[in-house]
Amino acid sequence: MIKCVAAALASLMALSTPALAEGNIKAGKKIIKKCKACHDVKEGKNKVGPSLYNIVGATAGKVEGFKYSKAMAESGLVWDDANLRAFVTKPKELVPGNRMAFAGLKKEKQIDDLIAYLNSVSNQN
Repeated sequence: MIKCVAAALASLMALSTPALAEGNIKAGKKIIKKCKACHDVKEGKNKVGPSLYNIVGATAGKVEGFKYSKAMAESGLVWDDANLRAFVTKPKELVPGNRMAFAGLKKEKQIDDLIAYLNSVSNQN
């Protein structure tokens, strides 16, 4: 009986807990090169786009020294794995009116790897 209850609880938790990116950090470091024309991962180094340093867990539109579109600044998003996944897949869909020109990544593996890398350059982990 106890095993059945434990199994049922584990199943419910799996259904209610969003999957985290299970990417490869080293591969993600290569994928981020697609973003380097506009973004850097060094703290305080904004380019055409804001620095992606410490982005995981941060509120969207709040990197100091970067002027965001009104849509991004008012989005209220927090960059967790799910929001990062949605944004790098289809930026214009998640935040209509944002200025990012990138069309998005299509391959799940690349998205997983990129998110793993962004997690590695964020203080939250």
